[in-house]
Amino acid sequence: MVGVIDGFRWAIIGGDTSIYWPGFLLSLALVVLLLVSGIGYFRRLEKNFAHII
Repeated sequence: MVGVIDGFRWAIIGGDTSIYWPGFLLSLALVVLLLVSGIGYFRRLEKNFAHII
């Protein structure tokens, strides 16, 4: 959460603040991991998706 909040603060306030890079990169890595795993999960269930619902 720190990475997200610091990113918004940096985007709104501007140059006076700096992004906390370790938190930002950890948040980014987690989002990418969840995106890739979600795409893989969807691709596996895509064939039988209508039958499951």
